[in-house]
Amino acid sequence: MSARLPLVLRQLGRPPRTPGLPRHLRAPCRASSGGGGGGVPEGLRGQGRLQNGQAWSSSGPGSPAPSARDSIVREVIHNSKEVLSLLQEKNPTFKPVLAIIQAGDDNLMQEINQNLAEEAGLNITHICLPPDSGENEIINEILKINEDTRVHGLALQISEDSFSNKVLNALKPEKDVDGVTDINLGKLVRGDAHECFVSPVARATIELTEKSGVSLDGKKVLVIGAHGSLEAALQCLFQRRGSLTMSSPWKTSQLESKLQEADIVVLGSPKPEEIPPEWIQPGTTVLHCFHDFLSGKLRGGSPWVHGSGLIAEGDVSLLAAALRIQNMVSSGRRWLREQQHRRWQLHCLKLQPLSPVPSDIEISRGQTPKAVAVLAKEIGLLADEIETYGKSKAKVRLSLLERLKDQADGKYVIVAGITPTPLGEGKSTVTIGLVQALTAHMNVNSFACLRQPSQGPTFGVKGGAAGGGYAQVIPMEEFNLHLTGDIHAITAANNLLAAAIDTRILHENTQTDKALYNRLVPLVNGVREFSEIQLARLKKLGINKTDPSALTEEEVSKFARLNIDPSTITWQRVVDTNDRFLRKITIGQASTEKGCSRQAQFDIAVASEIMAVLALTDSLADMKERLGRMVVASDKNGQPVTAEDLGVTGALTVLMKDAIKPNLMQTLEGTPVFVHAGPFANIAHGNSSVLADKIALKLVGEEGFVVTEAGFGADIGMEKFFNIKCRASGLVPNAVVLVATVRALKMHGGGPSVTAGVPLKKEYTEENIQLVADGCCNLQKQIQIAQLFGVPVVVALNVFKTDTRAEIDLVCELARRAGAFDAVPCYHWSLGGKGSVDLAQAVREAANKNSHFQFLYDVQLPIVEKIRTIAQTVYGAKDIELSPEAQSKIDRYTQQGFGNLPICMAKTHLSLSHQPEKKGVPRDFILPISDVRASIGAGFIYPLVGTMSTMPGLPTRPCFYDIDLDTETEQVKGLF
Repeated sequence: MSARLPLVLRQLGRPPRTPGLPRHLRAPCRASSGGGGGGVPEGLRGQGRLQNGQAWSSSGPGSPAPSARDSIVREVIHNSKEVLSLLQEKNPTFKPVLAIIQAGDDNLMQEINQNLAEEAGLNITHICLPPDSGENEIINEILKINEDTRVHGLALQISEDSFSNKVLNALKPEKDVDGVTDINLGKLVRGDAHECFVSPVARATIELTEKSGVSLDGKKVLVIGAHGSLEAALQCLFQRRGSLTMSSPWKTSQLESKLQEADIVVLGSPKPEEIPPEWIQPGTTVLHCFHDFLSGKLRGGSPWVHGSGLIAEGDVSLLAAALRIQNMVSSGRRWLREQQHRRWQLHCLKLQPLSPVPSDIEISRGQTPKAVAVLAKEIGLLADEIETYGKSKAKVRLSLLERLKDQADGKYVIVAGITPTPLGEGKSTVTIGLVQALTAHMNVNSFACLRQPSQGPTFGVKGGAAGGGYAQVIPMEEFNLHLTGDIHAITAANNLLAAAIDTRILHENTQTDKALYNRLVPLVNGVREFSEIQLARLKKLGINKTDPSALTEEEVSKFARLNIDPSTITWQRVVDTNDRFLRKITIGQASTEKGCSRQAQFDIAVASEIMAVLALTDSLADMKERLGRMVVASDKNGQPVTAEDLGVTGALTVLMKDAIKPNLMQTLEGTPVFVHAGPFANIAHGNSSVLADKIALKLVGEEGFVVTEAGFGADIGMEKFFNIKCRASGLVPNAVVLVATVRALKMHGGGPSVTAGVPLKKEYTEENIQLVADGCCNLQKQIQIAQLFGVPVVVALNVFKTDTRAEIDLVCELARRAGAFDAVPCYHWSLGGKGSVDLAQAVREAANKNSHFQFLYDVQLPIVEKIRTIAQTVYGAKDIELSPEAQSKIDRYTQQGFGNLPICMAKTHLSLSHQPEKKGVPRDFILPISDVRASIGAGFIYPLVGTMSTMPGLPTRPCFYDIDLDTETEQVKGLF
């Protein structure tokens, strides 16, 4: 065993190991193909053991005494350990990892690095490559480690010939703890040493020289045989201490004269044999600062030095290894600092609003969005936390939540509205204008969280939902069309489950117990085994057996037959198109289905329970569990049948594995937006995803804002946000922004009907104070609804060009009288974020008030009482009326144990009542409940009010008449 190794251990105050006993390293050398181990990131671990090295050499005259030399190393490691301990007090799970890419089996240096790292409290891993590894092999390993967020430092122990510019500059500068990249060297030369990593070898050379008692001021220093970054770092550090430095290769005719002039000689590579020892003057301080990484040799005293002050290479290597550890701790500290809340250094995009305001799509195309990877970096996302989809959108991985779990959340603001006209009142536009104002004009971190629009309204009546005017998400075509395919994934998963239901009924109707069982648990290569999901079903049935041949006939029948009652099936097929002729269909009419026909229907894709699950889940595991417990029907004994019973849970999760990741986009002013999930508010719960909100709240930091939008009026989207979404997420809102328009208030005051595609009547384009005053009753009612939950309300009046100052002032005054914290006119549509600065200031003030948030009802109340509470307290109904079918469903769900879930009312958005034509604040009406469904996976009961349809229809003139593609430029036309 090496005689040097015990010395290294003694220097650190650690007992040497017994000679002859191999000591397994925590993270020893591995081949580049990988391996397994503990304590370091998976994929960077391997197996191996130390081999005997060479004897540790003693220092020459002039070198620091061993005790002094050892104390330098001890001090560096001790200081590093103390700094790391302080960092870990606030971040207990933090432990930096140093990766060393090593070409060859230099186990002696590996052992030194390992011991120093362990003493300081770091993790270390060696990636061992063959000695003849080429440039591309080394770079491939570097690139892997660059993107591994668990590794905070990277060092190279490769041959001098392998240190090409391409290799060195493949390193990320922030992980370059040896200071070899051009960026780190450039900062050092420029004098910004505190902002960069400095070569540990060069620093060790300087420190050992000074500790040996040699003054550097005015000395002549000759650096021989050093190349690249080491040569540059040595020259820079010596010059900073007043030395006159010279560099020379070994083979030069002037070497002898240069050596005779030098006070200090630094050897950057081994001396060629042909150079005689007499060339160096007695008393010259000589330092070895090279190491043969391929052979593992630590070179000691120089045979060509006589009477000189020799500082052995072993001294430099040991101190350099300690200083590398110090750099590692600094790297970890910087990394932690970057993870903490900070004000974003966001490059906001400039707007130049035009008058008159062009079409939405013209405005969108007139702005060039930042590359989404640039935006991600600006808001603190790491490279491996995003998956880009083209240049302008990306998915964000959920691992971010774990990284930022200790970060304080920002303020949480919900945007709702008054009862809208069929044209919509601009909640998305207000949401986007508000975050543009906060971030681009007030320098406050903020995030908008929006729903993904359905293809149904996009091609039907609305034409898109990316905001409007100068408050938009861009590119609007990508926002409105497909995005990253989440709705397609939901459609595929939903319809897979629908197919599984009818197929199971068919096979159970046409096969004996034995035949059914043999097909469900087939013999494969002579072996019959239950799948994991089948074992879960056995456990649910109380059958504690794992051998398929051990089941009794009764158990076989119990396992194989779900006995679904077709009349109780609640799971429908979906399509993301408004298609009224799919509202009622007959399936199973082909002769191959053997008479298993039944009446069914299609819903719009965004009304699928899988969409609600996506919007309410908080992790991949939680989503899988929710998908599995979705109830699709009851069996003939009245017990619920779930997706888990059908064996489809894993497949649904596979189809949804990418859809769960929020989609990152940007506003016209370059501020971040999450677009994720899109449940309808009149049919489903109408809010974007919990995951998008949670990630955004971490990214904005404690002083930042997350602005999320609820669908339609406060009576629908906001009520469901509070009672369903906030229950699921555990998040507490700080403020409500209630969007109103003069147009909608005039409608509620008795104005003529408003119809999409039909020009507005003059009452809406000319001043009419009386209509506005009469219509403010709806605004007042919606403010009162928000106040039921104990959250301050700011009214945002979305100003149209036809609104007059008198009308605007009246609305704001009446809103404040009704109890709003403030009421602010907004001009973001025509001016962008600049037009909503007043709103942003009001929201910031409101959000800083103490919130007294409370839920509207206790979920333990009976289903009927919860429905009645919403109807009377929120809508203003006198009472509710249950159809026989609705009562039957309530009884069934209560008996099945689902009575303690929150309520998600499916109701028209065009009135506080169930009748769309009833405007203002209807009173003394009876709210009819025609049906009740259960979304058990999502976690709510789903009453249908009146004639509410779950499949919208197309109007006489749908929006698709105007949508087209320019086949030369491939630009989409007609979206607005």
